[in-house]
Amino acid sequence: MNPFFPKPKPVIGVIHVGALPGTPRASQSVVQLANVARQEAKLYRECGVDGVIIENMHDVPYLRGEVGPEIIAAMTAISVEVKSECGLPVGVQILAGANIEAMAVAHAAGLDFIRAEGYAYAHVADEGLIQASAAKLLRYRRMIGATQVQVWADVKKKHAAHAITADVSLGETAETVEFMGADCVIVTGSATGRPPTIADVQEAKSHCGLPVFLGSGITGNNIAEFYDDADGFIIGSAFKVDGLWSNTIDPARVTGFMNVIQKRNSTRS
Repeated sequence: MNPFFPKPKPVIGVIHVGALPGTPRASQSVVQLANVARQEAKLYRECGVDGVIIENMHDVPYLRGEVGPEIIAAMTAISVEVKSECGLPVGVQILAGANIEAMAVAHAAGLDFIRAEGYAYAHVADEGLIQASAAKLLRYRRMIGATQVQVWADVKKKHAAHAITADVSLGETAETVEFMGADCVIVTGSATGRPPTIADVQEAKSHCGLPVFLGSGITGNNIAEFYDDADGFIIGSAFKVDGLWSNTIDPARVTGFMNVIQKRNSTRS
């Protein structure tokens, strides 16, 4: 069990912050973006989720492997507001593959974990080649004194081609992620809103001793299929109006999903 979460099968709600200053679709100030994120954090807390993760998914097209100081500053300001409002474990992901920048934000804002893509092995995303970051990331974490910030690493992640590692299985990737010092493995489907396969989840579980969270496509309609095999769930699209990730949070969807989880947790215990 992850030490952040006393309950089994924790549910992490996603806050997709609006386009940040300097990105092509930006239209709001950091203060406005932080206010919206704070309101969504409040909704998530009131609906009973176990944690929250903040992502800059509206910043398309994404930079590859790094972002500028304006993004780091904005994400830090927003993260402080979210953490203060919800009082839950909070993580951050900065696209695409800006894992060192995410670690800096998490440390400055008092967050609990980052979601890292390109942690072990390489893959090709629409941004280009994303290379492994574990060595630099963990050294940077040590250097700034952020060892309390966990690293949750995607394996064979969504929105990417994995032909260059076709001879390395998902299970072997999860095993390597554990060997290289991550704290959690994240398994996804092929794209946002698409679930992984049960076989992929079971393969990850059989190859490593880390918690395995599911990072895409989980809904109230398919949770029964994945509940027994997964250790937790990161929910974005299913918690939004009309099930679309770019929309605002729909409290009824969140509450409905959490009711399903609570019933299953009660039955399991």
